[in-house]
Amino acid sequence: MAPSTVRGLALPTRLTSLIDRGLWRHPGDAALVEVIPWFEDPLHFVSDPEQMEFASQSMDMFADDPHCVFFRQARGSRATVPLELPWLDVEQAVLIAITWLVDAVAVLICVPT
Repeated sequence: MAPSTVRGLALPTRLTSLIDRGLWRHPGDAALVEVIPWFEDPLHFVSDPEQMEFASQSMDMFADDPHCVFFRQARGSRATVPLELPWLDVEQAVLIAITWLVDAVAVLICVPT
């Protein structure tokens, strides 16, 4: 299992292992309700590092547009102070699951450490 990177960030070993074995997939709505009961929108699990790279580009759009501050996404390299919650440093994040809804975008984020 070779380490995978997305946006220059190494994916966690457990996630890479699931992807390599074809096990990184949607577990079913019932399983998701057990772990994230507040999340009501349908999720699509991004299946591989290449698709994660593509999907994660949406964070750049929100971080770079001053009219999108309500998304609380920014670039740590451009911040004058360290980014803290509720802000997300998009340079340290990778989208691993997304919604397909047109009127709202919600994501699960994997922050490699």
